Amino acid sequence: MCGLGQIPNLPTTSRPNASSFHNYSNQNYISPAKSVVPSVPHGGLYNSRSSQIQQQNARMMEEDFRKVAKEQELRNKQENYYRQQALEDSYYNLPSFSGKAGTQSYYDAFNKLSGLDSNNFSISEANFIVENAYYGDKQNYNQFKSGIQKTAKQLLQKMKERKQDLESNTDKNLMIFEYLSKGMKLGGVQHKAIKYDFEDYMGAKDWSKMFVSKLLKTGSGQCHSMPLYYLMLAEEMNAEAHLAFAPNHTYVKFKDEEGEWQNAELTNGIFTTSSIILESGYIKSEALQNDIYMKEQSKKELLAQFYADLANGYAHKYGMDEFVGKTLDKALEYSPKNIYANLLKSTFQQAKLQYVAGQLGIKNLENPEELQNIRFYPRALALLQETKAQFNNIDNLGYIPMPEGAYEEWLGNMKGEANRQKSEALAERMKQINAEKQKQKQQESLRKAQEQKKKESEKPQYFPIDPNKL
Repeated sequence: MCGLGQIPNLPTTSRPNASSFHNYSNQNYISPAKSVVPSVPHGGLYNSRSSQIQQQNARMMEEDFRKVAKEQELRNKQENYYRQQALEDSYYNLPSFSGKAGTQSYYDAFNKLSGLDSNNFSISEANFIVENAYYGDKQNYNQFKSGIQKTAKQLLQKMKERKQDLESNTDKNLMIFEYLSKGMKLGGVQHKAIKYDFEDYMGAKDWSKMFVSKLLKTGSGQCHSMPLYYLMLAEEMNAEAHLAFAPNHTYVKFKDEEGEWQNAELTNGIFTTSSIILESGYIKSEALQNDIYMKEQSKKELLAQFYADLANGYAHKYGMDEFVGKTLDKALEYSPKNIYANLLKSTFQQAKLQYVAGQLGIKNLENPEELQNIRFYPRALALLQETKAQFNNIDNLGYIPMPEGAYEEWLGNMKGEANRQKSEALAERMKQINAEKQKQKQQESLRKAQEQKKKESEKPQYFPIDPNKL
């Protein structure tokens, strides 16, 4: 950790000379800038009346001068306050990147996300807003949206061809999962399964690796883009599915016909049990109690994730400034326990604290002797306490860091033959249960039709008599 410079010499104002101020409180004061009204001889009613008017005018002028002087004094104080406040803010806020090309796209994206209904918004639109900001508003939403809609319609048509239940949430989710994990022929074109992109899968070198638009272009993605693409297809097919978190990971959850939650793991193309997810070894009981992992995200909580993605994209492209903090605050407003947003917030606060300490001449925050100097600066001390509180909050949520190597090992273990066989058995069981449900539904529909027909036949028939034939 490094600091910059010593404690700065803040500008000071020299003590004013009391004699330089006019005595505005003296009722007999007349501004030296104006000539004194000459006295009028006391002779006659007219002269007396004229003198009274002149004196009254003089008093009014004096009052006006006092008001003007007080207003000017107030304006000077306000201007000085604003200058001092701006100078202080420059020490306690990260330098802004607003002057860099493309940042306006992020400010616009924030406003667009803020305009969405948090409980009823298009996943495709929210995702496009985030990705388009990174590309400087140069992408075409209609083109992005139409591609997803086309695939969704083709998947529904495939279900018709297979005579599957178009009202079944399980069948629709199984169709999406098969399309992404195994591939299939749609509209006369053979679509390959989406591959896992192991190269820079965390987006450290190229943040666009995280995007759904990149997945659609290359046919490969990772645990960020794959689940989002799944949810977009589910949205277009009117299927219910949710995003869920695991350490360094996201996946999809949906309910089957028996009301049981199923975990669709797209990175390996298998259905996983909760025990397999827990095998990572980095999920504490506190994390489960606080629902930071393995819980389906509501629509509002999903929108919080898009805000966090927007902040992360900005930080990757430009760096940390107050826009990142503002965007993460919005994410945590919608989902206070979002571990992804909380971790980003702690990173932002660390960067801000380090900058502020450097401005105040505190070079090494790890040195207790230097750190104690922060007590002389209330705003800096408050920032230090906020940063500590954020770290404590993350610990209390049950988070423990998962090394990159451990994550790759966990993903590899899920590919094991035993897990694949379990996945296939689970998928087959869902199909059989759903087929049985569909069969029962058809039988029930047939029974109701027969009962209706029987009722119609049992109704008394009315034969009108033609009076001409009597």
